[in-house]
Amino acid sequence: MAGVDTSSLTQSRAEAKYVRLSARKARLVLDHIRGRSVPEARTILAFTSRAAAVDIEKVLRSAVANAESAHALDGDELIVLAAYADEGPTLKRWRARARGRVNRIRKRTCHITLIVSENPKAQARPKRSAEKAAATVTPVSETPAADEKPKRKSLAKKKEARA
Repeated sequence: MAGVDTSSLTQSRAEAKYVRLSARKARLVLDHIRGRSVPEARTILAFTSRAAAVDIEKVLRSAVANAESAHALDGDELIVLAAYADEGPTLKRWRARARGRVNRIRKRTCHITLIVSENPKAQARPKRSAEKAAATVTPVSETPAADEKPKRKSLAKKKEARA
């Protein structure tokens, strides 16, 4: 979220380490929820068919619980400020192949990190009263003023003017 000063916002984070999932596959799901509100992110994760969504949803629940307990914030008012997956250690396994050879199997892991924060838009925007909203609306006259010239002449009038 470029352009938003996040230094004064209260943040909470949660991290799941050594998740048996490729970081590349986790990033595909994390890209969908980054910058969204927590209820919206939960909905997206609930309807995402990738296996990474289950692990990411657990981390999101943990981050929200951290914010609620440590900073007394409302979980539904938070946004996902940052979401990233770093590569963890890779488990190397071997698979037998033809003629006495082997192929390496890489069982990759990742570290999933989510940072949630209070919504900066909710703080900066004061609520307007109904009177101010009604006062700012100016009625637009439907008929043009008598001294205004029409912007375009119709084709018939142009032909008459040429003749």
